[in-house]
Amino acid sequence: MTLQPSGPQAYFKRELLPVLADLRLAIVLLLAIAFFSISGTVIEQGQSVAFYQANYPEDPALFGFLTWNVLLTIGLDHVYRTWWFLALLILFGSSLTACTFTRQLPALKAARSWKFYQQPRQFEKLALSTTVALPSLGGVEAALEQQKFKIFQDGDTIYARKGIVGRIGPIVVHASMLLILLGSIVGAMTGFMAQQMIPSGSTTKIDNIVKAGPWAKSQIPQDWAVKVNRFWIDYTPDGSIDQFYSDLSVVDEQDQELDRQTIHVNKPLKHKGVTLYQADWSIAGVKVQLNNSPVLGLPMRSLPSVAEGRLWGTWVPTSPDLSSGVALITADMQGTLVMYDRAGQMIGTVRSGSSVEVNGVTLKVIDVVGSAGLQIKADPGIPIVYAGYGLLMLGVIMSYVSHSQIWVLLKDQKLYLGGRTNRAQVTFEREFIDFVEQVSQLPGPVEDSPVVEAEPVG
Repeated sequence: MTLQPSGPQAYFKRELLPVLADLRLAIVLLLAIAFFSISGTVIEQGQSVAFYQANYPEDPALFGFLTWNVLLTIGLDHVYRTWWFLALLILFGSSLTACTFTRQLPALKAARSWKFYQQPRQFEKLALSTTVALPSLGGVEAALEQQKFKIFQDGDTIYARKGIVGRIGPIVVHASMLLILLGSIVGAMTGFMAQQMIPSGSTTKIDNIVKAGPWAKSQIPQDWAVKVNRFWIDYTPDGSIDQFYSDLSVVDEQDQELDRQTIHVNKPLKHKGVTLYQADWSIAGVKVQLNNSPVLGLPMRSLPSVAEGRLWGTWVPTSPDLSSGVALITADMQGTLVMYDRAGQMIGTVRSGSSVEVNGVTLKVIDVVGSAGLQIKADPGIPIVYAGYGLLMLGVIMSYVSHSQIWVLLKDQKLYLGGRTNRAQVTFEREFIDFVEQVSQLPGPVEDSPVVEAEPVG
C-alpha cells in the first residue's frame, strides 16, 4: 500500500494543478475573455447613468433581459476594470502558467535529452526507417552535418537532432500571452483617462478624471500642469475644418517650462508616461472693446442648435446700466460673428479685428478665443502589452520550425537508420532519403550491395 502525500501543497499538485493545466479550461476562459471584451467594445463605457437609462430602457429590454439596471449592476459600463474580468485574466494566466510548467517545459526537457537506440527493434516504431549494409559509422557524421544536424555519439550509436527552437516556440508563446495579460491588468489597475477643455492662454492641472484604476493616483501628475499657449484651426476653402492645433507647454509648479510641442490629431505630446491627445475643440470667449474702454474678455457658451454643427454665443452690454446690448453668435473660429438685438433680430455681422457702430457705441472685436479639448491618458501596461505582442510574433515564428531527429545504430555489419519530425513531414522525408542515399554511397564490403528501404513505416 502506497501512502499519498498529504497537505495543501500535495492537494494542489494532485487535484488543482491538472485542472488548471487542462486545455479545455484554457479555451473556455479565452472565449469568456473574448466575449466580454467584445461587449466592452459594443456597449459604451464610462457614460452617465442617464445615458444608460435612455439607451437601455426597462421596457423593452435589449435581448429581453439587458436593461440599464442590469448593465450597471454587472459592471458592463466599465468591463475592463471589474473584479470579475480581472479575475478571468488572472485565472487564464494561471492556466497558461500551469500548462507551461506541466507540459511545455517537460516536453522541451525531453527533446533536449540524448536518446540512443541500442536495439534494431526500436527503429520499427519510427515514421521512417531503413537498413544499409556498412561495416562502420565512418562518413555518417559528415552526412548529418551537411544537413545541419547536431550530433551525439556513444560507441556504435548516433543520435542527431535539429530545430530544437521549434520546441521552445510554444513556451515563448505562453510567456508572451502572460505578458499581455500582465500588461492588461497593470493598465486596468494603474491607468487613468482625463478630459480637459483648456482655453487658449490658460494653464490647468489635470483634474477632470473620467476613469481611473484603483491604483492610478501615483500616475496622475501632481507636480506639473498644462498650458495652452495658442489654439487655432486650419480651414479648407469650402469652410470645413482641415486640422486643429494646440501649442502646448508642460510647466512645473514654479511655471517653468519643462516641454513644449505643437500637437494635432494623431500627433500627441508625451511627458513622463502621460500622453496628451488633441481630441476636441470649443470656443472659450471673445475679446471686445467698447469705444476706448479696456479690452473686455467675455465668455462664450455653447448654444442648442437644431441644425448640424455647433453654435457659441455671448451678451455684450452697450450701456453702463446693462439695459441694452447685443448678442454675438458664431459657429467657428474663422472670425465672423453675427449680431442680434434684444428682440432676437439679426442686426449685422462683425469680423475679428474690425469695428461696428451699434446702440451708439463703437464695438470692436479683438479676437475669438478657442479652447483645446485634450484627452489625457496614462497606461503603464502598454509597454508590457507591446513587448508581449512582439514576443508572441517571435514565438509563432519559432513554433513553425520543425524539430527533426535521426537515429543511427551499427550492429552486425548493418547500419540501422531511422528518423521522425513533428511537422513538415514531406520535407523531412526528402531530407531523410537524401541522407540514406549519401550513406549508401559510402565504401562498404565488396560482396554486399547497399540495401535501401526508405519507406514510411506506421
